[in-house]
Amino acid sequence: MTNPSSVSITRRAILGAFAATSLVAAPTFPKAAGLLRGAGDIRRISMTSPRTGESINTIYWIEGDYIKDAVREITSFMRDWRTDETHKIDIRTIDILAASHNLLDSSEPYTLLSGYRSPSTNAMLRRRSRGVAKNSRHMVGEAADVRLGSRSVSQMFRAASACRGGGVGKYSGSNFVHMDCGPVRTWGG
Repeated sequence: MTNPSSVSITRRAILGAFAATSLVAAPTFPKAAGLLRGAGDIRRISMTSPRTGESINTIYWIEGDYIKDAVREITSFMRDWRTDETHKIDIRTIDILAASHNLLDSSEPYTLLSGYRSPSTNAMLRRRSRGVAKNSRHMVGEAADVRLGSRSVSQMFRAASACRGGGVGKYSGSNFVHMDCGPVRTWGG
């Protein structure tokens, strides 16, 4: 029999216990903060990558504090899959993704099509498509292109736009939404 006073409780174990309870994501950026005021004290992000076969489902913020290990895991997950290079992902982008997902009321993880892009990857994509910005926010870890099978591009676009936390692009023909933490703006059709 284990002596209860000798049991070590790790932060990860505490987070696991919280994960079993009510989970909600809320933005931290000023313009979106009021949107989900009182929504909860835990933020989670859940994504899959068809490019790498990896998935992530993690609590990255709890009671006002970002969890450094979780943010590092997200940064690694959102790496440039073509070059295997990583760049710190701006936490505001993660918050926008999480808040938008929360508004969509879906348990399905995002499918991540593009997170960080190295300059060489961005240049290659620009040669292939007019829709790739020369100074893309992807190259500085401030953007993500995602889709959900259970929600339309229009639904995702409206949810991300409602956060008013950055740029939101609607790519109906390619079935994804771009979200970034730059100036508030929208585009696409």
